[in-house]
Amino acid sequence: MMAELHDTDVTIIGAGPVGMFAAFYAGLRELDVTIIESLASVGGQIANLYPQKHILDIAGYLNATGTQVVADLERQMNQFTQNLQLDTTVTDVVPIESGFRIVTTKGNFKTKALLVATGKGAFEPRRLDSSLIGDLEGHGVYYFMNNPADFTNKRVMVLGGGDSAVDMATMLSEVAAEVHLTHRRENFRAMEHAVTKLMAAEVQLQTPYNVTAIARQIDGALAVTLQKARSTEQKVVVVDDILVSYGFTSENKIVANWQIQPTVLRQKLLVNQTQETSVAGVFAVGDAAEYVGKAELIATGFGEVPTAINQIIRQVYPERQGPVHSSGIIIADGQVKHDLN
Repeated sequence: MMAELHDTDVTIIGAGPVGMFAAFYAGLRELDVTIIESLASVGGQIANLYPQKHILDIAGYLNATGTQVVADLERQMNQFTQNLQLDTTVTDVVPIESGFRIVTTKGNFKTKALLVATGKGAFEPRRLDSSLIGDLEGHGVYYFMNNPADFTNKRVMVLGGGDSAVDMATMLSEVAAEVHLTHRRENFRAMEHAVTKLMAAEVQLQTPYNVTAIARQIDGALAVTLQKARSTEQKVVVVDDILVSYGFTSENKIVANWQIQPTVLRQKLLVNQTQETSVAGVFAVGDAAEYVGKAELIATGFGEVPTAINQIIRQVYPERQGPVHSSGIIIADGQVKHDLN
């Protein structure tokens, strides 16, 4: 829930899956938390880019969609009253004696520590050349699939060869009248299990082909010209809609204009074994953090959160005891109670 800005123990920038879990875990450790999210809703990329994609790298989830995972994380996070500021951007972080002054588009406040959980930063889909699609974007050519049911009984062509494209085509095969998956190579880059499911689905594979032209027909359908790779061979496939899944570009410039300047490596914040950056009191988790051997998985980010939060407590409240086992904790009415039995 939204609340007025106030001075806080820890500020979390980013309310994607990892930031949401960080807010919950900080509440579990009884810290006062403020979460800043530039988008108008929580969930980050899996909510806004992959809402129907199956998330397979989180322990305990079996083929849950991005929407389902975010809903569960939101319920978990909201066990504690959250000072969540949506549609808000951090424009500066100024070091002060007691921590940092956070400057945002909605006001300023002080925080004792900062946890960056912004993922890979701003993201944009890799688009088809404008000369190829003209004014068809949003009118037959799409970059997001919010709901497979929108394509019920339609002829659909999916462009791409990665996990998202393969998952998308497989899901659409259950509702669409006809599904084509076009990729410039014979083999797909998706995980083996996803490809196995694709091969068992009613999907027509158009490989290895590149899209060279898209034309709107009189009846409203789209005539897609495909040219075989390293060949002059062409064919035309007529569909109702095209879903482009060529991946996304991201640019993490969140710290570019801050007074503090943590060390950046490959557009991420370089962290040590406690997830702390080169600036004392500033931590990073998830895809915002970089270290040797980093695995870019949601599960990895979840595991980094307790390390960062517990180190923040050691610095901010050194008199506190270390973390206790969750089996000895009860959450009741938004408060942590310790089970003494």
